Amino acid sequence: MEIPKVPIKLIVNGRKQEIYVEPRRTLLDALRKDLGITGTKKGCDEGTCGACTVILDGKAIYSCMVLAIECEGRSIETIEGLEKEGQLHPIQRAFIDYDGLQCGFCTPGQIMSVKALLDKNPKPTTEELHHSLVGNLCRCGAYPKIIKAALKAAENYRKR
Repeated sequence: MEIPKVPIKLIVNGRKQEIYVEPRRTLLDALRKDLGITGTKKGCDEGTCGACTVILDGKAIYSCMVLAIECEGRSIETIEGLEKEGQLHPIQRAFIDYDGLQCGFCTPGQIMSVKALLDKNPKPTTEELHHSLVGNLCRCGAYPKIIKAALKAAENYRKR
């Protein structure tokens, strides 16, 4: 039996989007499958790896653990929304400059977690950065470089 789809309006990276989804559709699947926003990665699909991290109303969340209908009318930021007019966001630039990635699969989630922290606290301690990334797994083990990149991003944030 097919479940009827319902219309929802999402605000993704500042743009209003209307899609039709089954009420059980996760935000992750709505972003990837319905809107074609694929920078947000599907890793574990159970809220343990952080690859699907997006920012919802200023807070880093696992998009695989939230229903799309719960996000109606709320602000959703994805990795695609960071670049502006051909310029990388300071966090993206720091991850490149400090080699804060290896295979890159976890990188969008890592960057979005750092952004959520820096938006609230542009002068975090190393401990606060570690805490903000605790739910983001890097299977390649690039953690030392991720922290260096995040610290540099925080420094660049203060200069903005």
